[in-house]
Formats: sequence, C-alpha cells, structure tokens
Amino acid sequence: MGRIGDDAIRALLPHLRRFALSLTRDSAAADDLVQAALERVLSHWASWRGEGSLRAWVFAILYRQFTAEQRRARRFSRLVELFTGMERHAPSVEEGALARVGLAAIDTLPTEQRALLLLVSVEGLSYKEAAEALDLPIGTVMSRLSRARAALHRAIDGEETPKTLRAVP
Repeated sequence: MGRIGDDAIRALLPHLRRFALSLTRDSAAADDLVQAALERVLSHWASWRGEGSLRAWVFAILYRQFTAEQRRARRFSRLVELFTGMERHAPSVEEGALARVGLAAIDTLPTEQRALLLLVSVEGLSYKEAAEALDLPIGTVMSRLSRARAALHRAIDGEETPKTLRAVP
C-alpha cells in the first residue's frame, strides 16, 4: 500500500469509527470492529483494483465484518443455551418501555436501514457507493432508505408505526 492509500485509509478512520459505533452501540465493540475491518483491508489491499470507490470498499468490509460477528454471536448464544440449559428470557414490559424511551429515534431502525441511512446521510456516500458497500442493488438501497426515513420521521413526530392489515372474517 502506497502513501496515497495510507493517507486515504487514515482519513476514513473517524467515519469508520462513527459507522461502527452506530452499528454496535458500544465504544469498545466499535473499536474492535474497526480494527478487524482494517486488518482485512490491509490484508486484501492487493485485491482492490482501484475500480469504484475506496470508501465504499472499506465500508463494505466493515459492514460484512459486523454481520459475520453478529452471526457468530448468535451461534455461540445458541450453543451456550444448548449446553447450559439456560434460556434467554424476553425483557419485561417495564424493561421494554424503559429501553424504548432511552433509545434515540435512529436506534429504532433495523440494522439494514440504519446502516444505509448513516452511510448516505452521515458519511456522505452516494446511493451507488452505498449499494457497492453493502453489496445491494441500487433499487434496494433507495427503497430501504425511503422506509428508513419514513420510520425516522414517524418516530421523531411521536406517531405510532403503521399497523399491518388483517383479514376480518
């Protein structure tokens, strides 16, 4: 990696950390995620052909690292449950209400929507770059962003989420 690549990666560090923090919601976990992603970036530097956006490529690596860690954590949790017999319990109504009150509006969005919203609105990636970063069709990016923005507006305005329709006998 040359000096230009090194400088470009350094310039991305605050953006990567902010994105990782929004995904993990934990400072130490965000730092670990950024470090793991940077290790992958550096070890795969030769495979980046210079096509497309470097930012999108690096954000894609970070997001894939996050989703892989989430899958590993779920598998580990199921194994612990299997071997210990300890079941995870759902939070009580009071705990759920307190958690919802304490969360910011953006934290209520699904990870996929939150990731897109942050990449485009906070990090300034274009729709095309965000699509590259998350390996999604651009139409899916636009659709998820639209749903994320609508949900965010409803949460900020204090409106209830729309109820799904059900068949009446």
